[in-house]
Amino acid sequence: MKLLVGLGNPGGRYEATRHNVGFWWCNELAAELAIVFEHQSKFFGDVSRIKMNGSDAWVLKPQTFMNESGRAVQSMCRFYDIDASDVLVIHDDLDLEPGVVKLKHSGGHGGHNGIRDIGRHVGLDFWRLRIGVGHPGDKRLVSDYVLHAPQQSETVLIDEAIQRSLKVKQDIMASAMSQAMLVLHSSNAKS
Repeated sequence: MKLLVGLGNPGGRYEATRHNVGFWWCNELAAELAIVFEHQSKFFGDVSRIKMNGSDAWVLKPQTFMNESGRAVQSMCRFYDIDASDVLVIHDDLDLEPGVVKLKHSGGHGGHNGIRDIGRHVGLDFWRLRIGVGHPGDKRLVSDYVLHAPQQSETVLIDEAIQRSLKVKQDIMASAMSQAMLVLHSSNAKS
């Protein structure tokens, strides 16, 4: 992987919301690796560079709103000549319960506005790390649901899923996605 993109909405108002779990993941990675994000307006986001197992990669937290995330991803892909297949997007997923995390390659947007916009800008041939936040039960409630903080019990489960996914970061960086999926998806069965 050459570019890791955590999705969220900028600003303190959205910091603790379900829609920002991609940012949560990036922040945990930053804490583990002792890296700092720097705002780079030409990439419409906060950016950091990481090195793992001799491989360099960029970490991006777009500072556009969710439905415009594609501009940030496209700008980095163009500037650094990164193919969509070398991009991992970390995002919230309504179809997965809190505590469940799955790795997937390509596919549709599933109604996720950030994924939809990235697909519009770079195509859908990228990897996704889908972190479950649950569903409110009625599609009319989705917008309000993702823009609010999860209950404390859900937050604990989401944090556990993030920690489990960070344990396979070496495999992800090495593009050993089958191994990462095996570990992640079997860990979901135990949680």
